[in-house]
Amino acid sequence: MRAGEARLSIDCGTATTKAVLVWADGSSTSLSFDAAPYLPSAVYVSPQGEVWTGQQARQAAVGEPSRLIPSPRHPADDDAVVDGTAVDVLELAAAPLRRVVVEAQRVAGGPVRDVRVVVPAVWGPRRRTWIRQVAHRAGLSQPRLVEAPVAVAGHLLATGVQLPAGSFIVVCDVGAGAEVTVLRRGPSGFEVLATLADAAAGGTAIDEALAAALTGPDAPGDGAAWSTTVESVRAAKEALATHPAVTLPLPDRPPVVANSAMLEQAAGPVLQRVAQLTQEAITAAELTAADIAGVYCVGGSAHLPQLAQAIAARMDITPTVVPEPASAAVRGAADAGATAPTAVGRVEVEVAVPPVRRAVAVAVPGFASLVLIWQCLMTAEQHSTLNVYFWVDLNWGEFTMAAVMALLACLAAGTVLGSLIAARSPTPGTRTEGGRVSIGILAAVSLGTAIAGLYAVVASQYFGQPVGRFLSWALWPIAPIAVLAVAMAVVAARQWRVPHGGWSALLAAPTGSVVTATLGMGLVQYSLTAERWPDMLLWIDIASRVGGLLLGVGVVMALVAPLMFRLILAAPLAVITAAIVSDQATGILGVTYAVAVAVWWAARLWTRIIRPTPPAPAGQPPSVLPAGTPTAGGR
Repeated sequence: MRAGEARLSIDCGTATTKAVLVWADGSSTSLSFDAAPYLPSAVYVSPQGEVWTGQQARQAAVGEPSRLIPSPRHPADDDAVVDGTAVDVLELAAAPLRRVVVEAQRVAGGPVRDVRVVVPAVWGPRRRTWIRQVAHRAGLSQPRLVEAPVAVAGHLLATGVQLPAGSFIVVCDVGAGAEVTVLRRGPSGFEVLATLADAAAGGTAIDEALAAALTGPDAPGDGAAWSTTVESVRAAKEALATHPAVTLPLPDRPPVVANSAMLEQAAGPVLQRVAQLTQEAITAAELTAADIAGVYCVGGSAHLPQLAQAIAARMDITPTVVPEPASAAVRGAADAGATAPTAVGRVEVEVAVPPVRRAVAVAVPGFASLVLIWQCLMTAEQHSTLNVYFWVDLNWGEFTMAAVMALLACLAAGTVLGSLIAARSPTPGTRTEGGRVSIGILAAVSLGTAIAGLYAVVASQYFGQPVGRFLSWALWPIAPIAVLAVAMAVVAARQWRVPHGGWSALLAAPTGSVVTATLGMGLVQYSLTAERWPDMLLWIDIASRVGGLLLGVGVVMALVAPLMFRLILAAPLAVITAAIVSDQATGILGVTYAVAVAVWWAARLWTRIIRPTPPAPAGQPPSVLPAGTPTAGGR
């Protein structure tokens, strides 16, 4: 797996920041920070102006609590003032994201280009622009923003929940605060109908209420000791989900025991407010409880049983707590583990326009095909016996290569046009480019096969020979290429992951191989059909051997990309192809190149789509890659 083929999903919440790396096969890796599956969003500003995160920030805040920023993700017009010193708010908010980027690069083995950032549904254009600026400051150039409830809905589909088109669901997100959203599943994704939020109706309010109950009315409401107490209460709250009571250490006082009854008493009023928000959101969407297909609870406090009880008592709907509710949004944003196509709703997808140089991938094999078929037909020798039996000496290898080049030109054109149409006419969803490219590939296979067949029919009519042999040399060698291209079309239509640079970059045939092999076959045909004047014999023989060498080099260039492997493999293969150049061996040379092109397509399908190769450990050489495959550092 190369870093560029992973997808990074980040949920930078008010209290914690979570991140997941998702690989092309659907498996995922949750990033950990200081041995925890999440990173506290709070940051600490040192006296030297440095911004610290995680355990380092928490330990430093014990001595200087005034330098701790509990939630730096909220936008501000002016710089923040920390202990009399102005601090850039973008730098404060970017610190947790920068920590995520460093950890993601360590796990993935290099930069991750495909990044999703989860944002609340209530955020407007100003906050979305601000979070993009924060991401850019943290080293994320163009993250895609995914609304949290839409991400959760996509996660539900990916995990097998049946949500028919036209159905309405409610996503109740109880994290540090509460956000309740009503969504409708449409034909192209999920549409947000209504969303209500209350910062005082989430886990932070429950933690503070339980901390106050444990420490008594004389406990301070701020300071380092209070922050430490709230952190301990948060850990105890999670433990009470599986234990009836836990011992809670407190700063500057003896430990206390927290039990489920105390948690229920502290959480009751807060969760009642969440149930009220749920009812109000359904009403705001102009729906009733009978219209709702399901209420799904996510977030760090969703596991509390009082939440489901409060919602069921108010609306007569039994909600469902999503498995691993704290990570449902971050996993849904990355489409982790999807087993079927899922609509991810209003995901901001930008499809890259194929560069002009991609036209070379179309023009070069197209021109090569015309040159080869022209030389093949014009240099063929016709024979007859007593004007009764007619036959023709044809370079069948050159004829086969002309058909191969025609198919390659059509496939390149179909891929580029599909990517270009997807970029010029985007539609909602993440599979736009892959779907359009899939259609382009299928059309290109049909057109390329038709052109190869046309070559056979025209040649047979031109020489007055039966068409069967011409069709065999034109169609059978390209059949494996066509089959693999169709398989690639199926994968492109179903794959969520768009390759770096787009499909047009991934499926651009190696131009150097096309040029080298075409020139080699042209020299071979010249040497076989040129007038063998005594003073030209040496040069004609040299041309035949050079042509064979170039054909061998062209085959190797189609098979591998690293220069070292090309040099190692080209030497013996080129010597062999140069040695066997003859009238009888031209067919072998042409079919060999067709097989090399088929292997190139198979390698692209395997190593880049179905089972990406993991990055090589430091100090080890890269593995043999199909020609044109980018290394972990990108193209």
